[in-house]
Amino acid sequence: MAAELVRGQNHPLSRNRIEIRISADAPVVAGATLADESGRVRGADGVAHPGAPTLPGIEVSRQAAAEHRLAVDLDAMPETVHRVSVLIALPAAPGGPLRFGALAAPRAAVTGLDGTEVAGYTLVGLDAESAVVALELYRRQAVWKIRAVGQGYAGGLAALLTDQGLPQAVELARGIEEAVARGLARSIPAHAADTDRSRRTAAPVTGADPQGTASAAGSPHDVQASGGPGGLQGAVGSGVPAAAVPTGGPVDYTHPRRRQASGPTAPETPAPADGPAPPVAGDAVGWSMDERLYNQVWGMFEDLARSTAACRSALDFAESRMEKELDQLLADPRSRLGSAGDAAREAAQAQLADQARAALDRDLAQLTAESEVVEPALPPAYARWDNPVWHGYRVPAEPPMAVRLGDLHLPESDPLRIPMLVRLPLERGLWIDSGVPDASPYEEAGELRHLALQAAVALAARLLAVHPAGEFGVQVIDPAGAGASALAPLTGAGALDAPPATGAAGVAGTLGRLTERVDLVQMAMRGGASDALPPGLDTSRQLLIVNDFPHGFDDRAVNQLRYLADEGPDVGVHLLLVADREDAAAYGPLLDPLWRSLMRLTPVPDDHLADPWVGHAWTYEPCLVPPGSQVLEQVLTQVATARTKRM
Repeated sequence: MAAELVRGQNHPLSRNRIEIRISADAPVVAGATLADESGRVRGADGVAHPGAPTLPGIEVSRQAAAEHRLAVDLDAMPETVHRVSVLIALPAAPGGPLRFGALAAPRAAVTGLDGTEVAGYTLVGLDAESAVVALELYRRQAVWKIRAVGQGYAGGLAALLTDQGLPQAVELARGIEEAVARGLARSIPAHAADTDRSRRTAAPVTGADPQGTASAAGSPHDVQASGGPGGLQGAVGSGVPAAAVPTGGPVDYTHPRRRQASGPTAPETPAPADGPAPPVAGDAVGWSMDERLYNQVWGMFEDLARSTAACRSALDFAESRMEKELDQLLADPRSRLGSAGDAAREAAQAQLADQARAALDRDLAQLTAESEVVEPALPPAYARWDNPVWHGYRVPAEPPMAVRLGDLHLPESDPLRIPMLVRLPLERGLWIDSGVPDASPYEEAGELRHLALQAAVALAARLLAVHPAGEFGVQVIDPAGAGASALAPLTGAGALDAPPATGAAGVAGTLGRLTERVDLVQMAMRGGASDALPPGLDTSRQLLIVNDFPHGFDDRAVNQLRYLADEGPDVGVHLLLVADREDAAAYGPLLDPLWRSLMRLTPVPDDHLADPWVGHAWTYEPCLVPPGSQVLEQVLTQVATARTKRM
């Protein structure tokens, strides 16, 4: 999945012609400021707004709207511009909201011109602010990056522009508000918020612009996962969902990408008069069914995160504020000291807790019903190994947009599982932790190491299966040859590019070839001479499985592995490490950057991943092949056969 940013996080930009998409629950003003290297805006001609929507390299909307698309061409930016700040503000409309805290959190997303999302940021934690800097594009050593800012201003546009160092900021803010007022009659209405979490549906929209595609933690989202605790995004902004704070009306927590008021056509499901519409697979925006399912899964993930957060907040409130609430009910001190007071306390606390759990149970029932419809409809890249879709598997003609790494769930949501989808191509390496966790049922370390390598094989087989023949290869380093039995499905089907490398010579040879490949492709890309690569160089994407690291690795091999982890993903070389961090303790902090650069997965359920919205600790479960199933061998045989025919 695309990177889901948290406040202060940055992300590289791989393209210079992009769109910035803003979505909110009420009409907002969108604009941008162009600042120099010191971050100062030199004058009004450095601000794109509805009254002056076009500047070199950027164009913004001419009116307030619930959804915006800002066109950005960073190649056309003046050389003096080093920072582009994307701002949104509430217009001073009669009867309109006066602060962002009264609305569901707005969202900003950076996408390619084809709608493929690069990164997104949900602006949680806003309260009295009426203007906010959402995102920032900044130039660093001739390379552009994105940063999630989320800096709000209760003083509105005038305070925001003043903070940007703009002369006559108050006059310019007044001029922007006047331009917006002239266009409010033409503003695009916001999506109507439901009074519950029922899935909304709509008739097919013809000719409408599509929403941005996703990417959940991360990843569940690209999900930006760290190598240690903190997982998909690590620290989170506010941590308190808006549902815990009364705002005078219902707040719609449904993910913006699941709203059906705009975007390409989606399934039409008329809502019955006596209740919410039944769930439908693909009930999200997107150009293809795969994209709609991907966005739907992302929305389910966020819905579950926010619903659980609302329940937990309500339960905490019932516990911590019980005494204050009961002061109003138990005015007589004598009753407070007797059994009647205790009974009233318990009854009030139980009522609040029951209400919170009832709301969560309702949401879980809806999500469970949706999951029961979505899971059977998932394509092979998104499906579990026990899904019947694998029995009709055929080698695809093009790669998917994402792949399933496992399942995620919360203690309150068991047995509901949310697929953990990560965008392809993989932007970072993977690490399957073979260390024995606390309270593990596996007493023998060797048993867990075997299970970790089985998880790696299942993941490698999935990546092979979802790519066209010849476009993805797998190589294995197994220094001691200890993983022969777990690797049997890959070796037996002939799905590997070469037999597993063993011994010091095998380790050095494999790492040397892949390092050379990375160097050559990098030089060709930087020099714009991709046609100058040596004849016969395999440019297909490669996955390197390393078992029992760091056994069999000398200092040079360790440095090469770190180089592949850092530089490989950009040129099609991906790392899948099966290792126990304790085995590498002798290297000390030298390997800390390696562990941090990899997304940590586990062969057994473990709650080490966190979502980017409220920071729940999610339990991750790997996608393993059911015992006794031959599906893995059948799929790999087809992959190997298709690759042989292509040669």
